[in-house]
Amino acid sequence: MLRTSSRAPATSPAATGTVAAKPGRVLLIGGTSEIGQAILAALNLGPDTLVLLAGRDAERMRAAAAGLPCKLETISYDATDAVAQDKLTTAAFADGPVDLVISAAGVLTPQEQLDADPRQAAAMIDTNFTSHVTVLLAMAGRLREAGRGTIVVLSSVAAVRPRKANFVYGAAKAGLDAFGRGLADAMHGTGVRVLLVRPGFVTGRMTAGLAPAPLASTPAQVGAAVAKALAGSSAEVWVPSTVGMLAVAMRLIPRPLWRRLRR
Repeated sequence: MLRTSSRAPATSPAATGTVAAKPGRVLLIGGTSEIGQAILAALNLGPDTLVLLAGRDAERMRAAAAGLPCKLETISYDATDAVAQDKLTTAAFADGPVDLVISAAGVLTPQEQLDADPRQAAAMIDTNFTSHVTVLLAMAGRLREAGRGTIVVLSSVAAVRPRKANFVYGAAKAGLDAFGRGLADAMHGTGVRVLLVRPGFVTGRMTAGLAPAPLASTPAQVGAAVAKALAGSSAEVWVPSTVGMLAVAMRLIPRPLWRRLRR
């Protein structure tokens, strides 16, 4: 694993949320993720916090985090590389414990592309599900040994009931959601907290070109909601909160009607 470090400028975007106790070391898996970066901004981190950005492009990660006032290091990481998955935990914990792990690696490949090339489906599942399982099990073990730490898992409302328009993506998120709930139960009583985040449609790079769905949010809104949840004791958070009620309704729609949904 290649690690590089830099010090971000002292200026920062306006904070959209705070946590009760600022973490000393934060790992963002998926270092260029818009939502992941929005969470970092919302946490209002100080100059003594070290943020580890794990991803494939060090320059893009530094550019994405340029507004943060904290210390930055980058870790070379490819979510589709099994060897990289195995080495990430060692690299992240090499110089000390990690207080907060944000697991935000993800891609959204159109279903029609997956239909034409199933290998792309395998790569998307590896990024959106398998890599999270491999890495977070190892991370959770380290945090459990320390008796403290928090893991944020980015799920989706798509996990509730996969739709024909993106059922492979929905299947990956459903698997991740189940894993996140199981991990939270496994960590109960160990001092390690797992926060499962389920946004609805989020307008941003990943959804560029798509018409916003009802109850859409922005990365900044997701970041603010996660920061608020981290300051409390929630185990799960829907963004916006009304998406939770939508999820209940989604489960009740008869299957013949569900099949007629175009999105």
